Amino acid sequence: MASDLQRAFERELDAIAHDRSLGEIEIVARRARVARGSTELSVTIDRPQGVDVGLCEAIAARINASLDAFEAPYSLEVESAGLERPLVRPADYDRFAGKPVRVVTSLTVNGGKTHRGTLRGVRGDAVILETGNGELPLPIATIKSANLEYDPRADLQRDKRERKKSHGNRHGS
Repeated sequence: MASDLQRAFERELDAIAHDRSLGEIEIVARRARVARGSTELSVTIDRPQGVDVGLCEAIAARINASLDAFEAPYSLEVESAGLERPLVRPADYDRFAGKPVRVVTSLTVNGGKTHRGTLRGVRGDAVILETGNGELPLPIATIKSANLEYDPRADLQRDKRERKKSHGNRHGS
């Protein structure tokens, strides 16, 4: 059963998600649970232009201000979804199509439970991954977790190409 504190936390998260002045904040995940006599609140946020420490602090301050009236002890954690953002809603699989992902299934699919590939979106009731062996449909009902997979080598290769291009431009080539 949710406490008044937890309900106030949920209301504030809904208000934050609809506050356009914050720049299209998406509440990726939220959790409220009671542990050792205190309520642990956590929220994971994302937005198209990225999340920095300042935004996390501003969101935390706003939530704390809305919970000031409560005497019940609580802790609050506000974090960015990060480079390896979790994919939690079916719409996420279409939104991040073309990106490298890691998907863990609860059942063995095609000989394994951990699958890596390029996300191709949702088709029917399956998430489609492009793998080295072609398309792999993963039934949404079997997905335990899914995350974008950050590859620092891709960033390094892009930086190298940009440096090479700008270096060539400076010398008139």
